[in-house]
Amino acid sequence: MNLHEYQSKGLFRNYAIPVPDGVPISDAVDVENAAESLGGDRWVVKAQVHTGGRGKAGGVVLADSLEQAHSEAQRLLGSVLTTHQTGPQGLPVHEVLIEKPTVIARELYLSVLVDRATRRVAFMASQAGGMNIEEVAAATPEKIITISVNPVVGLQAFQCRQIAFAYGLEGGQIGELQAIMQGLYKLFMEKDASLIEINPLVVDEEGHLLALDAKINLDDNALYRHADLLQMRDLTQEDAREAAAAEHQLNYISLNGTIGCMVNGAGLAMATMDLVKLHGAEPANFLDVGGGATAERVAEAFKLILSDSNVKAVLVNIFGGIVRCDLIAEGIIAAVTEVGISVPVVVRLEGTNAQAGLEMLNHSGLNLDTADDLTAAAQKVVALAAG
Repeated sequence: MNLHEYQSKGLFRNYAIPVPDGVPISDAVDVENAAESLGGDRWVVKAQVHTGGRGKAGGVVLADSLEQAHSEAQRLLGSVLTTHQTGPQGLPVHEVLIEKPTVIARELYLSVLVDRATRRVAFMASQAGGMNIEEVAAATPEKIITISVNPVVGLQAFQCRQIAFAYGLEGGQIGELQAIMQGLYKLFMEKDASLIEINPLVVDEEGHLLALDAKINLDDNALYRHADLLQMRDLTQEDAREAAAAEHQLNYISLNGTIGCMVNGAGLAMATMDLVKLHGAEPANFLDVGGGATAERVAEAFKLILSDSNVKAVLVNIFGGIVRCDLIAEGIIAAVTEVGISVPVVVRLEGTNAQAGLEMLNHSGLNLDTADDLTAAAQKVVALAAG
């Protein structure tokens, strides 16, 4: 689950991580009150959407007057912001952050994440702040500094100094960075985050460090421990099908292909997607109905797949271990009967009650194809989608 910038900065404040003063608003009529509470005669108007590249897309604007701030807020609120990360569909803007501007002397990059290679929490830092960190890593990897945190002893002061020296900080700035890093580490661990990113972490005109932007990704599997954070979820920023899938305990990720896939088990789902690609097509989704799938859950999964207008054919690949294949067949029949289908559907069942499930499908009176093995199923669904 992702948080908006203003939500992330609210958490930063709770952990003594310095951020600019700002006020989120959802109506342009509140601009004047927000500007008055912040003071000054210039403000930054920032669209609150779950994407990077907002500035280049017109989502971050420096307003030199109250009238301009009001005009920019009015322009952004209710609009759809499209960046290089959102794709052509963009994301809706329901809130903007009115913030005091910062005079920037230097821009740095700092993040905390889970490093799966070392199985530890790691800090990643670079002097190339304000830039796409993936581009920096690809073009100038020597500018990336990474330190791993021992989970037994936690973040150490010498590790903070290591990054401070790499930044070229001096004097009191070193202590400021240590306080920021300790706050980030504590926030990361206590809130079960998967990523916290400050880009840019700036040195202002007075030489102090400030988190000019804030991005927090939370581990969905730990949200049951954080009811307060779950209330911050903005479903308008998420894929509608992925959000609906989560409600039915389905693991669904939208992709860009034409073959809808419904599989039980993440490993089998990956193998199914690989075979679809091997035989000349692209999967439209990753969908794992889980080992304890019920007929109702399968029906919801099928409806999710068919709701994607890009889907030209559907491949169902079920191995009946914990889940029974006849229950899967029952769910497929119920979903197809309720929703109706205009695309070919190929079903491959193997394992517990597979024969009973296939017989149910073959005698359903519905336009469903079956296959004996996975390779044959992949070949058949690709051919049907193409033809």
